[in-house]
Amino acid sequence: MIELRPYRELGGAQHGWLDTRHHFSFADYYHPQRMGWGQLRVWNDDTIAAHSGFPPHPHRDMEIITYVRKGAITHQDNLGNSGRTAAGNVQVMSAGTGIAHSEMNTENETSQIFQIWIMPNEKGLPPKWGTKPFPKGELSGDFVTLASGFAIDTEALPIRADARLVAATLKTGQSTRYSLAKGRKAYLVPASGQIEINGVLVTAGDGVAIHDEPLLHVIAQQDSEIVLVEVA
Repeated sequence: MIELRPYRELGGAQHGWLDTRHHFSFADYYHPQRMGWGQLRVWNDDTIAAHSGFPPHPHRDMEIITYVRKGAITHQDNLGNSGRTAAGNVQVMSAGTGIAHSEMNTENETSQIFQIWIMPNEKGLPPKWGTKPFPKGELSGDFVTLASGFAIDTEALPIRADARLVAATLKTGQSTRYSLAKGRKAYLVPASGQIEINGVLVTAGDGVAIHDEPLLHVIAQQDSEIVLVEVA
């Protein structure tokens, strides 16, 4: 099954400094049929104005992945971690027993991010944070694993969940495939461009909820950047 969730139908809000769209129920947006997708709980599409962002606030027992699409985000937390994550790269925060952090756009341009929350396999573990660059060339033409809870994905940022996040950039006419084991689900969003996935046309910003599809065949109708999360 492939369920298309058009960008125009997503929830969201305008806060002046923040233009946000919610693929699942979040904050003041409530959709009883969109409370999550397996272990995936949040997928927010955020556009953050220059010199603004999310001031310090707490989390606990959640795996939070930030995929930067444009510009950069600067992280600081109460553990002493700090770092700048630029477009095409990801950061992972395992909130564990509790962490307070800020995510600010200190750049002179707008930043665009996907903010993705995944339920952890185990609660009450120490919090941690990490980031890693993934050169655009590595993502060209095929899916590359950026964050993963599986030991086999040795080059990915580790998360504490039965899940993985992959991304790919495809030129017009290029195609790639992704396999899903029985019982697994996926949620896919093109960050840019337009793709066809198993015959369904998907445009930038649209969400695609997938299950009972053992093989995904993705064809780029335009130059496209694609992000997919696989979960139990």
